[in-house]
Amino acid sequence: MSHVFVVDTNKEPRAPVHPGHARLLLKQGRAAVWRRYPFTIVLKGGAPAQEAQPLRLKIDPGSKTTGLALVNDESGVVVFAAELVHRGQQITKDLTTRRGVRRGRRQRQTRYRPPRYRNRRREQGWLPPSLLSRIHNVVTWVKRLRRLASIQAISMELVRFDMQAMEHPDISGTQYQQGTLAGYETREYLLEKWQRKCAYCGKEGVPLQVEHIVPRARGGSNRVSNLTLACEACNRKKGTLDLSVFLKKKPEVLKRIQAQAKAPLKDAAAVNATRLVLLERLKAVGLPIECGSGGRTKYNRVMRNLPKTHWLDAACVGASTPDVLQVAGVHPLRIEACGHGCRRMRNVNKIGLPCSAPKGPKKVQGFQTGDIARAIVTRGKKQGVYVGRVLVRATGSFDITTRRGRIAGLDVRFFSHLHRSDGYSYAKGEGYANPPTQSPPK
Repeated sequence: MSHVFVVDTNKEPRAPVHPGHARLLLKQGRAAVWRRYPFTIVLKGGAPAQEAQPLRLKIDPGSKTTGLALVNDESGVVVFAAELVHRGQQITKDLTTRRGVRRGRRQRQTRYRPPRYRNRRREQGWLPPSLLSRIHNVVTWVKRLRRLASIQAISMELVRFDMQAMEHPDISGTQYQQGTLAGYETREYLLEKWQRKCAYCGKEGVPLQVEHIVPRARGGSNRVSNLTLACEACNRKKGTLDLSVFLKKKPEVLKRIQAQAKAPLKDAAAVNATRLVLLERLKAVGLPIECGSGGRTKYNRVMRNLPKTHWLDAACVGASTPDVLQVAGVHPLRIEACGHGCRRMRNVNKIGLPCSAPKGPKKVQGFQTGDIARAIVTRGKKQGVYVGRVLVRATGSFDITTRRGRIAGLDVRFFSHLHRSDGYSYAKGEGYANPPTQSPPK
C-alpha cells in the first residue's frame, strides 16, 4: 500500500505512515492535510511522530516517461512510486509554431522584428529546450521529495549493460565494434525500434528473429537500417523474396516498414543526450549517487518476477536493490508536466494573425488556470461533484477538466481549492495488487 508523507510542525520530514493511520490522525484532529499531490499531512502540536527512516530515491530516466520510486533498503518496502510524463514534444511543437509566426511577420507590412540568430552563440554543453525540460522535471521532483521524506541516497540508471567491455576490458577498436557487443546492441536496438513484435504480421510475445529487409542474396547489407524483426513463420515465408513482392497484397504494411526502417530511434537519442547532464545536476543536490545500467535493472526485475513498468523499473535500478521488493498495493502517482502557460498576449491563427481578444487577468477571485479544485454543483442540468483542473474566465464562469471530460460554464461560487497550480497535473496510476512470489537473485 502506498504510504502517506508526514511532516512535523517545523515542516521537517518524518516517517511515512500507512493510509489507515493517516486517516485516523486526521479524524482525531491530530493532523491536517498539507499537500494533496503527493498526499502529505502535517502533525499538530502534541501529536507523536516517528523518527524519519532513511530512504533511497531510485530514478529510471526515459524520453517520454521517467519512473520514480522511494525504497527502504532494509525492509524492501516501496514507500512511494510515480511516473513523471515529460512534455518535450509539446515544447518542440510550440517552438516551431513561434518560429513560423515570427518569420511570417517579417514578410508582412507590420512591425519589423529583426532576426537575432545571427548574433547568438550557443555555449558549450547547450541542450535544446525540449531535452532540458526533462532534466528540470526530474531535478524538481527530487528536491520536492527531499522536503517530504528523509532521502539519504539516489540510484539512477545511467548506461546500458556492456557485455563486451566486461568480458574483455582491454578490447578496443575494430574488435570492440565487431565483437559480442555488436550483436547484443543491435538486437536491443531492433527490439525497441520495432516495438518487440513481428514487422510483417504484428505478432507479440513470440520468439523474434533478426531479418534482412533486402535479402543478402539480392545484395542486402548488414546495416541496421536494413534489419528488422520477424517471427519464424514470416521469416521462412519471405525467404529471399523482395519486400515489394512479399507484401504485394499488403501495401499499407509495405509503406509502414519502408518508412520505419529509415526512422531513427529518437527516444534513445534523447536519453543519451541528457543522462550525463542529469547526473551532474543530481550530484549538485548533495546526496551520494549510485549509477546502474539497463542490464542490471532488467536482471533485477526478471529475477524478482516483476512486470515491466516505469516505476517498477525504477525500483529495480542499481546493485542496492533489496532481494525482495514489497510492491503489493502500491499505486503510482501519474505526474504530467503541463507548463505554466505562455507569454503570448493573444492567440494567433495558422498564419500568425491575432484571432482572439487580449488575455484577461491571470487570477480570478483567487483561482487561476491550472489549479486543481472541487466543484459541487447543487442545481441545474450540471448538478454533481467534479474534481479536476480549472480554466478561469474574468466573467466568473469557469471550466473544469475531469477524467470523464470537460465541463463548461460553472459558476465560481461552486469551486473550492484542492491544489494550487504548479505546472503539473496528477492522476492515480494502475497499481500492482497481487504480485507473484519473488525469488531472491542467486
